[in-house]
Amino acid sequence: MKRLSVAALFALASLPAQANDQAVTYPYPGSFDDAAFVVESAIIGRGLVIDHVSHTGEMLARTAADVGSDKVLFDEADIFLFCSAQLSRKVMEADPMNIAHCPYGIFVAEREGAVMIGYRVYPEGPMQQVQALLDEIVQDALK
Repeated sequence: MKRLSVAALFALASLPAQANDQAVTYPYPGSFDDAAFVVESAIIGRGLVIDHVSHTGEMLARTAADVGSDKVLFDEADIFLFCSAQLSRKVMEADPMNIAHCPYGIFVAEREGAVMIGYRVYPEGPMQQVQALLDEIVQDALK
């Protein structure tokens, strides 16, 4: 029985987690720098251009004292922002207000020594095509 429980826990750990239905996250077995590199490579490998890398972890660390906090949220955290012209046009032709979801982002974060890769959850309908693309990119990065 104990073996079954350990095996079940291991299987669950390899599945994506959804954080309060806001984000899908996957554990990454390497360093933050390695995770950032494979995510960047997976995005570029699809012919997409990274518009901006938001160094969110650095910003939070730099401004903590300014906002009266001493809590460390992330050891490191970056968000890679990009669009797909083809997919963006498709989802915005379905509903122009899908502009609110662009650009798309994949984040890499490290907390307490654990590295994760993830992306936000998008609403049902056409934006599920974007969520599928993000998951494909993350799966490429995890290989």
